[in-house]
Amino acid sequence: MISVIICTYNRDKYIYNVLKSLAQGTLSCAEYEIVLVDNNCTDRTREEVERFCADFPDVTLRYFVETRQGLSNARNRGITESKGDILVYVDDDATVNDGYLSCYRDWFAAHPEIDAAGGPIIPHYETGAEPAWMTYFIKRLLTGYLYFGEKPGPFPGENYPGGGNAAYRKSVFDKVGLYNTELGRNGDSLAGGEEKDIFNKMKKEGMKFAYLPGAILYHSIPAYKLEPDYFNRLTVSIGQSERARTKRLGGRAYNKRLLSEANKWIATIALWCFYLVTLRPQCGKMLVRFRSNVTRGLVGKA
Repeated sequence: MISVIICTYNRDKYIYNVLKSLAQGTLSCAEYEIVLVDNNCTDRTREEVERFCADFPDVTLRYFVETRQGLSNARNRGITESKGDILVYVDDDATVNDGYLSCYRDWFAAHPEIDAAGGPIIPHYETGAEPAWMTYFIKRLLTGYLYFGEKPGPFPGENYPGGGNAAYRKSVFDKVGLYNTELGRNGDSLAGGEEKDIFNKMKKEGMKFAYLPGAILYHSIPAYKLEPDYFNRLTVSIGQSERARTKRLGGRAYNKRLLSEANKWIATIALWCFYLVTLRPQCGKMLVRFRSNVTRGLVGKA
């Protein structure tokens, strides 16, 4: 059985649509449940969920309120409340394709050696168009964009499933533990790092995870996420999250991350030159701002 875990905080604008997209998929509702974790919502989330339940009475949806604020707390609550042996995390501001859950079911059934999997994350811009300054690197950061082609298989390089579209065998958390509640978003905070922490632990245990092009998530990107203030807060938070994550692992891990940041500056400068030569200075400017903000957060200057 599959447990779809949706952790939500004040996303009443989107929550009905993500639930509807799951219910209208090809997988029989007898083969999955939805575990919805309300992380202290103050909007109309409950009313929207009740509307969904009235429209799709055959879908099993169990609603929990997690009073401990923070996405990691909500994700952990979802794990403990789930009845399935496959746990699928879906963002609360997204929709999925028709074959989404069927793809995960079939893959895990056919590949007992795989511990986790994830699929493409495609941004849907509510403004109607992608900004001219958007680059591949910033797109991944800002929208969660993830796409590695149409062939299933291992994630390339150091990549791993995006947190808003990731599936695990429940047994994974018995082996590596739950999400670190000192990491991740908390209320309006944009901190992260909890997903990377889990996948790093999985790698140390020799666990395998796969990319599944058939499990597609469409991530809604509202106008405010394309504004400078949000961009700056998010990128500084990335550095702060990396500082917290690596400091927790010890001085060696933090120093290694600092060295990695220096190497990323070299790549950033090379890309800035490329965008300048190709008459796209706004792209280079945004990359430099991104790197600068991450570095400030990483060294504790923000």
